[in-house]
Amino acid sequence: MAPSTPLLTVRGSEGLYMVNGPPHFTESTVFPRESGKNCKAYTFSKDGTLFAWGNGEKINVISVTKKGLLHSFDLPKAVCLEFSPKNTVLATWQPYTDTIANKLHLKKINDFVLSPGPQPYKVAVYVPGSKGAPSFVRLYQYPNFDEPHAALANKSFFKADKVTMLWNKKATAVLVIASTDVDKTGASYYGEQTLHYIATNGESAVVQLPKNGPIYDVVWNSSSTEFCAVYGFMPAKATVFNLKCDPVFDFGTGPRNAAYYSPHGHILVLAGFGNLRGQMEVWDVKKYKLISKPVASDSTYFAWCPDGEHILTATCAPRLRVNNGYKIWHYTGSVLHKYDVPSNAELWQVSWQPFLDGIFPEKAITYQVVPSDVPSEEPKVATAYRPPALRNKPVTNSKLHEEEPPQNMKPQPGNEKPLSKTALKNQRKHEAKKAAKQEARIDKSPDMPPAPAQQSTPRSTISQSTSGDPETDRKIKNLKKKLRAIEQLKEQAAAGKQLEKNQLEKIQKEKALLQELEDLELGI
Repeated sequence: MAPSTPLLTVRGSEGLYMVNGPPHFTESTVFPRESGKNCKAYTFSKDGTLFAWGNGEKINVISVTKKGLLHSFDLPKAVCLEFSPKNTVLATWQPYTDTIANKLHLKKINDFVLSPGPQPYKVAVYVPGSKGAPSFVRLYQYPNFDEPHAALANKSFFKADKVTMLWNKKATAVLVIASTDVDKTGASYYGEQTLHYIATNGESAVVQLPKNGPIYDVVWNSSSTEFCAVYGFMPAKATVFNLKCDPVFDFGTGPRNAAYYSPHGHILVLAGFGNLRGQMEVWDVKKYKLISKPVASDSTYFAWCPDGEHILTATCAPRLRVNNGYKIWHYTGSVLHKYDVPSNAELWQVSWQPFLDGIFPEKAITYQVVPSDVPSEEPKVATAYRPPALRNKPVTNSKLHEEEPPQNMKPQPGNEKPLSKTALKNQRKHEAKKAAKQEARIDKSPDMPPAPAQQSTPRSTISQSTSGDPETDRKIKNLKKKLRAIEQLKEQAAAGKQLEKNQLEKIQKEKALLQELEDLELGI
């Protein structure tokens, strides 16, 4: 059996060694410290019982439970290591010499991602668009690659120079972040991003994000039934969505660019690392209640412990070459262990020993801060910059951004489901068009008395507006016919059909046709 407490593996200029996890934090005897700077890679097996590392001369494998060397291989050039799910094979990466077992015959594949978990294995592939054709992501089940209609699902989309594909744990769906290098609207220096959902049962959707701006992070809950997205211009929003891509809970705005679910999926950490100050928000996602708000300044790495209670943050080189070290936290915000690397040394990598699901049972969430012997550090409060002309004047409480509070997005009993971004946009457009028509009638007939209030009509009634000018009516009819044809073409493209060049040109004219139709209708 693997030890009851996860080990921590540390790799840096001080060598490669292991540390016992909470509550002891002493150097472990499972693995004698290997000094020197030649260790390029290490890995645990999925269940944490095997450990392999390369020292620049050999690849060694030990049993963590029996504390003994099992194998040693003369592979000095190996720089990546990975155990198979059943611990029977150790894969190493070096100059390519493997034999092809199966092949997916699809032109211009730019990226692919294998699904996690047991068989049947699935793969998501991305093919970028070219010559006006849309990009697409398709899902396949291994080894069914060449059969007719072999794809489990297909999602086509424009505005994609590259994608990031994220499988959920159960391999039932993929989230796709589609990115462009340049935002043609000029709203963002970092390009434009959209989020798509694709399920292996063929369902797909565009995830509507209520705030414009970059998508910083998207993560699945371990239950595979929800996911969290962090997005929008700073201060960023964070929202949890269900498998229908409906918002479940909105965490409001804050200085954040990353999200991390606990192994059991019952706690979510929203964090602001990189160019942000390291603020963290720890949330109970069963009650959607805030647990703690610790600060891990200058952190370049974050990882949950397999026990679902402890958190690892670290500052590693080469991202940062000063103040290297790591901390182990309890999710209630207390620092239980801290190690600072000497000023003449560097920390390169640190990680938890993995464990299989079910080894650590889920525990009830506590809101009481866990006591610690490590002295607490008060985070430095950065004062806002003030121009010299204002420094001798009273400080005002003006804010650059309006903060949005958290809110539950689940429909409450008796309340209607909140409108999506697209539905809300269409509703506002319809109301604006209706108001413009009313104003136009008033302007044309200034001497007429006010029209009586209209009675509400059933939703099924569709009014056909006419201008009195046969030529204008004919133009409106033809425009609507063209727009219906474009809508059909878009549906065919989304279903994976290869469109002709003239059909793609028709789709590109949709915006101009909509504007022309709107101008004609407003003139009625």
